[in-house]
Amino acid sequence: MMRLFFFLLSLVLLGSCNGKDEMPKGILKPDKMQAVLWDVIKADAFTTEFIKKDTNKNAEEENRKLQQQVFAIHKITRDQFYNSYDYYKTNTTLFKKMLDSMVVQAERNKNANTPPVITPPLNTGPLKPVQ
Repeated sequence: MMRLFFFLLSLVLLGSCNGKDEMPKGILKPDKMQAVLWDVIKADAFTTEFIKKDTNKNAEEENRKLQQQVFAIHKITRDQFYNSYDYYKTNTTLFKKMLDSMVVQAERNKNANTPPVITPPLNTGPLKPVQ
């Protein structure tokens, strides 16, 4: 009888651990979110470094177009990205892991003598949805 009790208790404990790593529906998985976020950051940096200097262009409109291109490349919607971004901001452990991984990857690329990547200025502030 005692063996049966421990067996059932073990099953319950194992079953309760399964759902912790699952993402809510509609939230991008960390690997995909990292790739999309990296491209959105590069698009923002491109806007800051080049498009804002061109007085003939509306920087916000051009950034919106670049973001839409990023979303199309990754086959997601704007809402999926920003909902996922909000989710990761509230789950700081996951967000920190993702950002740390991005930094490590950037360092690897830098040390491997890959072509330079446009990086955003340090004081750009938090990402804001482009309307």
